[in-house]
Amino acid sequence: MSTTDVNAKDVMALRQKTGLGMMDCKKALIAAGGDAAVAEEALREKLKGKMDTRSDRTAGEGCISISIDGDRAAIVEMRAETDFTARNDSFRDLASKITASALAGADGEVTLGETETKQLDDVRITTGENISMARGMKMSGGGFGQYLHHDSKLGVLLQFDGAVPEDVATGICQHIAAHMPTPMAVDETGLPPELVALKMGEAKAEAENSGKPPEIAEKIAQGKIRKFYEEVTLLGQKYVRDETKQIRALLPEGASLKSFVRYQVGAGD
Repeated sequence: MSTTDVNAKDVMALRQKTGLGMMDCKKALIAAGGDAAVAEEALREKLKGKMDTRSDRTAGEGCISISIDGDRAAIVEMRAETDFTARNDSFRDLASKITASALAGADGEVTLGETETKQLDDVRITTGENISMARGMKMSGGGFGQYLHHDSKLGVLLQFDGAVPEDVATGICQHIAAHMPTPMAVDETGLPPELVALKMGEAKAEAENSGKPPEIAEKIAQGKIRKFYEEVTLLGQKYVRDETKQIRALLPEGASLKSFVRYQVGAGD
């Protein structure tokens, strides 16, 4: 097929689909004998191969995306190489599509299906960057609250049972985002048993070394453990907006917190 036989409209359409230059699209159409579908597939395969060789490049930028639909919710961290791409509409749209698609999947870690993988490859090709889904979590059951920082680099998804007003749920999410130390679990039952055992041992040893009678030493140790729980569990922490209250005091009667996910771009590395 000669260069003059290439339809200019087909070249433009192929350029819009792939984000590649006019000459690259024209050459692909010529090689495909004018078949736009064949040319597009050939370009995608060729460029995907090139992008796969770049997968070891550091992707230190990105965004967090959250999607809630009734009693289902998902949160995803997407990664890119540059802040320019991380703020690009096509990248943010990709994040939204993948998060929305995750709602139809199983609870737990999010995995990409064939459709989502193709969507991701499309953006990788058009941006020329190493783009990936770093992590994701899907939950179902109960109600949800969310908070997404203005730069979309920090997000929190909160799951609860019962009736929790939207402003309360949002406030708790903002607390999780801002509080230091970041809560490790909703309450002490969610803490790693080995960590609790370690802290209990340290508290008892310190109390016994103080020379107090055993019954007094035990009370001192229990007090230290309660203090530890207040520092690292969500329900025990003092609310960042009002430190006269613990988080548990914000919940209406009959409501309880089930779980939460806090994602910050790069923090999972």
